[in-house]
Amino acid sequence: MTTTLKQRLQDDLTTAIKGRDELRSATLRLTLTAITKEEVAGTTARQLSDDEVLTVITREAKKRREAAEAFEQGGRAESAQRERAEGEVLAGYLPQQLTDEEIAAIVREAVAESGATGPKNMGAVMKLVNPKVAKRAEGGRVAAEVKRQLAG
Repeated sequence: MTTTLKQRLQDDLTTAIKGRDELRSATLRLTLTAITKEEVAGTTARQLSDDEVLTVITREAKKRREAAEAFEQGGRAESAQRERAEGEVLAGYLPQQLTDEEIAAIVREAVAESGATGPKNMGAVMKLVNPKVAKRAEGGRVAAEVKRQLAG
């Protein structure tokens, strides 16, 4: 029987607690709470698929990144460092992220394929790019690259 991503998170949490790894256990607890919250949201409770769990982990990792930036700007380096460390724990559960060069190459192909000529064609390009980068690059990074290439 294959283990689900949620089960893997729970097993890793148990290991982290036994190993007295405070950072890892706190991060995994918060993530599992977010997953449970998602499962009971709506009219009926349900079990999330691995893809849906991955979406929750991605969202949690993004929150950590944004919080780290906010703490950094607020002059709270210690808190920013903690948020980055939590983000690194979560990154271990995410697919390998695309580099800026890989995103640029995918966008270049999509621009050529769609025949886009300017910023007004951004939607058509994004429609082609999104399935290729799904879960491997943040939407903001992709959109910024599409804008950059369509601006000329």
